[in-house]
Amino acid sequence: MSAFKDQIRADMKEAMKAKDKDRTGTIRMLLAAIQLAETEGAKHELEEAEIQKIIAREIKKRRESAEIYQTNGREDLAAQELKEAEILEVYQPKQLTDEELSQLVDAAVNSTGATSMAQMGQVMKEATAAAAGRADGKRISEAVKARLS
Repeated sequence: MSAFKDQIRADMKEAMKAKDKDRTGTIRMLLAAIQLAETEGAKHELEEAEIQKIIAREIKKRRESAEIYQTNGREDLAAQELKEAEILEVYQPKQLTDEELSQLVDAAVNSTGATSMAQMGQVMKEATAAAAGRADGKRISEAVKARLS
């Protein structure tokens, strides 16, 4: 079992002992998502990078749900989703600042030689690889659009 997964399990036990229902439930859902991914297709234990992708996906789900709840006037449910996203963010690598993201996008634009929005895909591919989970795809996309416009 990976050390990262062990840490997540230890955090769940700690949350259970502290009787922190929100943290316990959120971490339990994360472990279920990890276990589901391990048993789908080719059964294997996930590496840390694969677990990071699952965490990013779960955070994105919660933010999108919160947005929908806010649109429909359900602030209570939106707050719960955002709280769960915050709990999961602890397991992500430190996120890039806007300035760091801008520099990363500039480097990707320079290395691909992109000059128009038609080449956005190439820039996105390189920038996403360079960000390596330290920035949300939506943030990268917005930064690339701003740079190429």
